[in-house]
Parts: sequence; C-alpha cells; structure tokens
Amino acid sequence: MNTEQNTFYLDKTIYSGRPFDVSKRLPKEIRTYDLLDQLDIHYTRLDHDALPSMEACQDVDKLLEIDICKNLFLCNAQKTDFYLLLMPGQKKFRTAVLSKQIGSARLSFADPEFMEKYLDITPGSVSILGLMNDKDHKVRLLIDKDVISHEFFCCHPCINTSSLKLKTRDIMDKLLPAIGYGYTLVDLL
Repeated sequence: MNTEQNTFYLDKTIYSGRPFDVSKRLPKEIRTYDLLDQLDIHYTRLDHDALPSMEACQDVDKLLEIDICKNLFLCNAQKTDFYLLLMPGQKKFRTAVLSKQIGSARLSFADPEFMEKYLDITPGSVSILGLMNDKDHKVRLLIDKDVISHEFFCCHPCINTSSLKLKTRDIMDKLLPAIGYGYTLVDLL
C-alpha cells in the first residue's frame, strides 16, 4: 500500500480459481483453495494489497459485482464463547439485537489471539473459510438472513490479499456440511 497517495494495489483481473503460482502464498491460503477444489466449488478471485478501508472493499466488490459482507469475530465478556457473524455491509452491528437472539449478553470483538487460535486467521482476514481450521467447533457461526438471500458471497481465502466470489448455495450446501458446521440464522434488522 502506498500511504502517501492512500492507494493500494488492486489487480483488476478477475481470475477463475486458484493462483497458477502458489510459491509465494501462505499454507493456510493454499489449504483454502485445496478444500474448495476438492468440494468442486467454483469461484472467481481478485488479488490485491490488504484492504485499508471500507472504501477499498467497495472497489473490490464493484469489480466482483457483489455486495459487501462483513465478517465479524465476536466473543462474550468471559471470552469463553466465540462467534463468527456474517452480515450485509450496509447493516449496522447492534450488539443488543444480536445478543437477544443468541442468548449471549455483552458481546464484543474477540482478541486477535483467539482468531489465530481457532480460525488460523489474523485481523482483516476474517472469513467463513477460516472455519475449516476450527476442528473442535469452538466458534458458532451466525448468518444474517439477508446474506443467504443473495446469489453470491464474497470472502477472503484466510488471508486479506485476495477476495473470492462464490455461490452462496455452495457455501451452504457444500462447504458447511463438508467441514461439519451448522449455523444460526439471525435478523439484524
């Protein structure tokens, strides 16, 4: 990212599938592509610098022709229960509304160490694909009803230097069953 001009590198080429050369990619990203390929989940990909702002996310989403989906990693006050919340980018996150629906008071953003421990991801890279790393199912998946009403879904491949566009049905019907994950449908108004 060039901070003097407040710009970032964005390869405007839309690729189909995994990168041809994975020699400079992290193992967790390669594992993501391996899983998607194994499950016969087709996707398109954009490569870019780490996205510095929501405006940068909007640039990516415009190229992929998709709406922003926020991926929030949350926990309770005791840091014993963890949640991955998927919600439309235009909705505001209201803790009280979500807390009432899932029966967990005083939700907050979880510390990065828990992201790393359970999902093998770092801040800025939060993604539903990180659930493949949660073998003990310590993280509860929460999906806003509006997310599953869209035909396509966009997320990172466990690293925030690429963005993937997948069919929402493939996430729901192929990915989640393959990794043994259910979800709780929520309505964030």
